[in-house]
Amino acid sequence: MTTPTTTPETPETLRYIDLTKMGEGRYRATNRRGGVLPIGSGADPDFTPVELLLAALAGCGAIDVDLITGKRAEATSFAVHAQGDKIRDEDGNRLVNLQITFDVRFPDGEAGDQAREVMPRALAQTRDRLCTVGRTVEVGGPIEYVEGGE
Repeated sequence: MTTPTTTPETPETLRYIDLTKMGEGRYRATNRRGGVLPIGSGADPDFTPVELLLAALAGCGAIDVDLITGKRAEATSFAVHAQGDKIRDEDGNRLVNLQITFDVRFPDGEAGDQAREVMPRALAQTRDRLCTVGRTVEVGGPIEYVEGGE
């Protein structure tokens, strides 16, 4: 097991959002840059927490793959599909069969050929090392639910 080079309390490593209730089954997540994302229970158009997890997996992988392949050629089309089966069993509610599918096209020519050639390595690096969201889901770790406030 590797030890982090910085402690979890440092500004360089800390990531967070704040969540507030907007109404029945609806919440607003706000990041430290002021970005706002509505979250819902599924009866409204807001993303559910499960959909957000899928979006986070797809987005994290997309950023990594795009950075790696984009050094060779800009994609002419870039789409990612994330899916998983939500189940309930003796371990509780969870997603299984997670799959992130990349449909990326590059231009004809030498640069496009180089980008296509590096795509399998980009996917492997994303899966095995780069995507923080995917690595967290795959490697796992404890999550504490604590009561705050007064």
